[in-house]
Amino acid sequence: MAETLSLPGFVNAHSHAFQRALRGRTEGDDFWGWRDAMLELAESLTVEQVRVGYEQVYREMLNAGYTAVGEFHYLGAAEAHAAVEAASAAGIELVLLLAAYGRGGIDRFRQGSPAEYLEQLEELRAAGVRVGLAPHSVRACPRDWLEELGRYAAAESLPLHVHACEQPREIEECLAEHGLRPIELLAETGCLGPHTTVVHATHADAHELDLLAEAGARICVCPTTEANLGDGFAPVQELCERGIGICVGSDSNVRIDPLEELRELEGIARRRAGRRNVVSVSSLLCFGADEGAAALGLEQWPDVEVDLEHRSLAGVEDVHAGLVFGSSADVFV
Repeated sequence: MAETLSLPGFVNAHSHAFQRALRGRTEGDDFWGWRDAMLELAESLTVEQVRVGYEQVYREMLNAGYTAVGEFHYLGAAEAHAAVEAASAAGIELVLLLAAYGRGGIDRFRQGSPAEYLEQLEELRAAGVRVGLAPHSVRACPRDWLEELGRYAAAESLPLHVHACEQPREIEECLAEHGLRPIELLAETGCLGPHTTVVHATHADAHELDLLAEAGARICVCPTTEANLGDGFAPVQELCERGIGICVGSDSNVRIDPLEELRELEGIARRRAGRRNVVSVSSLLCFGADEGAAALGLEQWPDVEVDLEHRSLAGVEDVHAGLVFGSSADVFV
């Protein structure tokens, strides 16, 4: 039997499992072109396709070292239950981050009101599903939606996840509508707090980062997706300097490999700082596991086993560093 090392399992804090089907395609010249292809795919999926497809993706995640996932779900209420069934069949811990979508997108994404959204959320909770609130973005949720969902998340001590500052156009539209940048609007509407995880924040400015730090909020960085979509670089060093918690996600699932996400996090920091060892290996492993679990409200989640006899770890003195900087997900057993 191979010698192994047990580590806390990696936690995928941000996944859109259905988008795995887009891998390998050429989907437009920029984020917005990709989004059109994504919407077309989303509109075509049946409940059964969600159940079967998600199980396959979740099995890939388990094989890659993720033992828990936050599924940022916006395909519909019946499809939410299919996602829960898929996770159970695959054997991965799931937190269903039910997306609130007041405008834009396609019909199946949207609820008619915050009350309708909360009714869907409460039905999932009553069925024993671990949930979090997920106002999709400041594009998809008007101010009154953000205010109501922020109040509910705080009152119920539930995670709140939201996309923000992923694209310059998103910021420009938010400024035009509200006179505020996205994270400023989240702060003003009560959506920032220790329970909050802002996804991406690749174009957040210094004031927005200060707001996140003051609120005790986290950022979920998804480097492989952000690279694939041309989103930009997360301000990793600035986040660390402010003490903002960082977790990672596979997002569009163009790649499913937590080590690659962590390696790229440090790679971004090194390229921007012009030096090495900006974030310690122990911090990176914490980002990959503990911070992700905290973002999802998980106190317990399964460990993962590392094959110490794997060829990528042969002759490595520091196993943890060799794992993060020199291995891929096939090192897990």
